[in-house]
Amino acid sequence: MKITTVSEMQNMDKTAIEDYGIPDEILMENAGLAVYGVLRDEIGIAGKRFLIFCGMGNNGGDGLVVARQLHANGGWVKVYLMGDPARYTGAAATNYEIISRLPVEVEILAAEEDVEKMATELAHCDAVVDALLGTGITREVGGRYRSVVESLNRSGKPVVAVDIPSGVNGDTGQVMGVAVRADFTVTFGLPKIGNLLYPGYELGGQLYVTHISFPPALTEAESLKVAVNQPLPLPPRPRDAHKGSMGQALFIAGAAGYYGAPYFAAFSFLKAGGGYSRLASPSALVPFIANKGSEIVFLPQRETDAGSISLANKEALLETAAGMDMVVLGPGLSLAGETQQLARELAREIEKPLLLDGDGITALCQELEIIKYRTAPTILTPHLGEMSRLTGLTVDEIDADKVEILQRTCRDLGTVIVLKGAHSLVGYPNGRVFVNLPGNPGMATAGSGDVLTGTIAAMHGLGLSVEDAVRQGVYVHGLSGDLAAEDMGEDGITAQDILEYLPSALKTVRSGLSPNLQDGYASVRVL
Repeated sequence: MKITTVSEMQNMDKTAIEDYGIPDEILMENAGLAVYGVLRDEIGIAGKRFLIFCGMGNNGGDGLVVARQLHANGGWVKVYLMGDPARYTGAAATNYEIISRLPVEVEILAAEEDVEKMATELAHCDAVVDALLGTGITREVGGRYRSVVESLNRSGKPVVAVDIPSGVNGDTGQVMGVAVRADFTVTFGLPKIGNLLYPGYELGGQLYVTHISFPPALTEAESLKVAVNQPLPLPPRPRDAHKGSMGQALFIAGAAGYYGAPYFAAFSFLKAGGGYSRLASPSALVPFIANKGSEIVFLPQRETDAGSISLANKEALLETAAGMDMVVLGPGLSLAGETQQLARELAREIEKPLLLDGDGITALCQELEIIKYRTAPTILTPHLGEMSRLTGLTVDEIDADKVEILQRTCRDLGTVIVLKGAHSLVGYPNGRVFVNLPGNPGMATAGSGDVLTGTIAAMHGLGLSVEDAVRQGVYVHGLSGDLAAEDMGEDGITAQDILEYLPSALKTVRSGLSPNLQDGYASVRVL
């Protein structure tokens, strides 16, 4: 499913009206009907009491449609307006004219005292509809709007948000001072970025989407670059497969004190279906890692005084890399100066697909031109801190506008980037971004990112293109964590657990999700 920015959705509205001749009254009616349908299914209508809070734009107009439908179907309704109804225009004005002719109570919240007076009604209602602000908010919520939002959040009543919880930025998911905490959100046309990125995603509750009669030419347009990450078909394993035909990867990783990162990266490649995993680590680490991952082929490396991989290994590593399907550089590599220099020189000269993670990313931050001028595909898997070093922006600046910054960075560097975190983003140089929904808070644990690197490499080994292997690896990694959580709970999941569930995740991708996971992944339900 595609995901839009606020401006893209505004253009879709305009195109639907002007090019396809769909009146805005029909679009608003369909939007309101969809919200009504969720209220009917989730709350019930007959004999229930509903409060509808309407702002002064089209979002408020949608709320007026909801009020009419509730009244028509046996619900008790009261509408609170945030201003003079004479300000309504177009379809919103039409719907206000209709509601004003019905025996539906309408009250204007003109001052703070009016907000305080509504407390009794709020205490005795069965559900609330938030049609206050919509997706176009660009400044912090203040004044009466803030007071209403805070009252709704204190009430404990079920809240259905129209398009997006009021106070959530539609382009970023960030809270603009204060935001409604909804139990359900019904968004129109397509999900907005703010519906699917945290904290907006969490504030929205169960997300429903309705196309409000937009034709597929709009909702599936190639010009829409952002989409939900869905699993891709995995190539079948040939009956005559051997270890060399199922992918060969070289992991250049590890340093004194970093035993886990190289192990998790190299072994997850095998657990995710890869055929032949080679691990180049400092000699002193090899016996300890081999005790746990004996299926890995080890390439002991000469060490620096700090216990990291020495620059003296460069030529041998380049020779080995030349025979690989993918090279992973960076997990637990260390920040030792000589090893960081080795990472830069290897990145410049390796002519195979290269995945840079952790300390490998840090090494390249000093010379980003190396990434730009590589001819073979390059993949970066930064967390927010590493993305900050890549871009020169603060973590807060990135977090406030993840998609746009990811698109710009991918384009500038000519590389695929996985921006890790809750709902990880996979970005491509052509502007495409995939929002990954699988995953859970239990995966916030040391080594989880190292498992991801091996999983991505394994997807390429199974036969997917580099570009597809990245998004598939991110999906499988999140699914593996969810399978672990389904059996064990989220508390105490380790990278080892995520690694151990990789075969089950692959089996699930091939055969289909269990009913529990299907319900959990129905994060976007289409009406």
